[in-house]
Amino acid sequence: MLTVHHLNNSRSQRILWLLEELGVPYQIKRYQRDAKTMMAPPELKAIHPLGKSPLITDVTAAGETITVAESGAIIEYLLDTYGEGRLAPARGTPEFLRYRFWLHYAEGSLMPLLVMKLVVGVVGRKAPLLVRPVAKGVVNGLNQAFINPQLKLHLGYVERELNGRTWFVGDQLSAADVQMSFPLEAASARAGGSSMPNIAAFVKRIQARPAYQRALEKGGPFELMS
Repeated sequence: MLTVHHLNNSRSQRILWLLEELGVPYQIKRYQRDAKTMMAPPELKAIHPLGKSPLITDVTAAGETITVAESGAIIEYLLDTYGEGRLAPARGTPEFLRYRFWLHYAEGSLMPLLVMKLVVGVVGRKAPLLVRPVAKGVVNGLNQAFINPQLKLHLGYVERELNGRTWFVGDQLSAADVQMSFPLEAASARAGGSSMPNIAAFVKRIQARPAYQRALEKGGPFELMS
């Protein structure tokens, strides 16, 4: 049986969505973030040494239990095992190259910037009172010199790539759209839709899908951290 080790308010939500799109039976084992630190609980380390989510475990026909971590690796495993050619272009085509790019761009380029923005913001707000002005100065410097320009560069690129497109690859939803959903939902929630209309429209499209709604019902309340 396929199990999604699901951490609340995390990237594992999109794995639930992918499975709903595929119609693959699965079960959910839930984990809750620490209310103060927002870190994953130590119980996840019993599944994988890094203790991060998303994680899946799957039992093969031979009875072997397989553990897969990392969103991109999980998506590729699920499509290879259960996809039956769905949600990905045919290998060896130009569309597959584009699909592979977006599948890895989401976590390789875009999410690190969003996480960096989140982390330095927390540092600025929660630094000890005596050093808070210095911390805020460092945060502002990082944002102005690096993080904000890089986010503008990347989100501008994504916005242009979505111009005239419904999905990132071809005219049908693919797993690349599922992978890109989390960073674009986060970016859209923080920036609003006025400056990124194509990204905002993409987020509305994915959130309106019945499979996305089913994943929310099964995964529980989903809030993007800011």
